[in-house]
Amino acid sequence: MMHKPAITQVAINDTIAKRWSGRAYNPEKMVSHDQLIALVEAARWAPSCFGDQPWRFIVCNKNTDAQSWQQGFSCLAESNQLWAKDAPLLLVVCTDNLFSHNLQANRWAQYDTGAASENLCLQASSMGLMAHQMGGFNATDARIAFAIPDQFTLMAIISIGYPADSASLTPDILSRETAARKRKPLNELIFASSWGRALE
Repeated sequence: MMHKPAITQVAINDTIAKRWSGRAYNPEKMVSHDQLIALVEAARWAPSCFGDQPWRFIVCNKNTDAQSWQQGFSCLAESNQLWAKDAPLLLVVCTDNLFSHNLQANRWAQYDTGAASENLCLQASSMGLMAHQMGGFNATDARIAFAIPDQFTLMAIISIGYPADSASLTPDILSRETAARKRKPLNELIFASSWGRALE
């Protein structure tokens, strides 16, 4: 298993520092039902505007429903299928575009769904699992395959499982897997008091 902790200016929470989107999954190790419930409980307790919880996750578990897993897998871009084939769980992430209390447009829905997804990914990392959020999938195919209502926007598919030796990956994917993690410097992202004034 590869470790690629974040290189930070000061120490941050260990779970956050160790979370990363790996691609090498162990096809022999399944995620238990209790582990799955812990993952989705972490998502459930994310903050949201009005407490509306606009996120919806469709769980495709290769161990308990190979057909639904195959449906999710078939929606992935070919470049993601090359490595996601070994992940025991695929979660289709959707967001409700309307508030449940008044059916008005919820412009914070996608923001809130991102928070729930990150909660889930951090929970996975804390449990020794690996989660990889993918935007590379066919949303139209997924909507049809899972009968997702038009009111919901498809956001991502998340692969989850136990990490494996990266040597199991093809050479081109391995090069991406072993590349150094990169982030823009804080002074390009975080401003003090006004736009463009870097936080020192």
